[in-house]
Amino acid sequence: MTSTTSPELPEESAPTAPRSMAELDRDEALALLGSVNMGRIVFTRNALPAIRPVNHALVDGHLVIRTHESAALTHAVDGSGTVVAYEADMIDQETHLGWSVVVTGFARLVTDPDQLARYEKLVAPWVGRAMEHAVLIRLDMVNGFRMTDADEGRSKRTAKPEEGRAPGRRVGAD
Repeated sequence: MTSTTSPELPEESAPTAPRSMAELDRDEALALLGSVNMGRIVFTRNALPAIRPVNHALVDGHLVIRTHESAALTHAVDGSGTVVAYEADMIDQETHLGWSVVVTGFARLVTDPDQLARYEKLVAPWVGRAMEHAVLIRLDMVNGFRMTDADEGRSKRTAKPEEGRAPGRRVGAD
């Protein structure tokens, strides 16, 4: 009988203090999304969810990624627009502090040669192969949250609201 060994797991780090999740508004979520260039796209392949790591750029209010002819994503995105989700985050593995942003929207392959040439200059693929296509994703739904210290979140919830302003309500642009 052969025995199998499991890979060694990293040592457990000391437990962190409780965390709180604070919802981000659209502008802050997009600013954080624009501060990184790597994320994960979620699309449908053979009627099942598929996830791929890709790099991106925010260009003119859209998310742009590059892909190649034989990629599953290239074949999943049709001319009428395909609903996809895109997630990017930066969460520290030790402190468990950070943020996550998810965009949901219609994706389409870019067919205009001038647009494609522009996106080729703006999004340099990390993979060492030709990327003949670009996918443009509308930012229809943008959601995000920030992981904060629970104490920080608690102090914000108990803080006295500004004069004449209801707590938790945004009025106009700040």
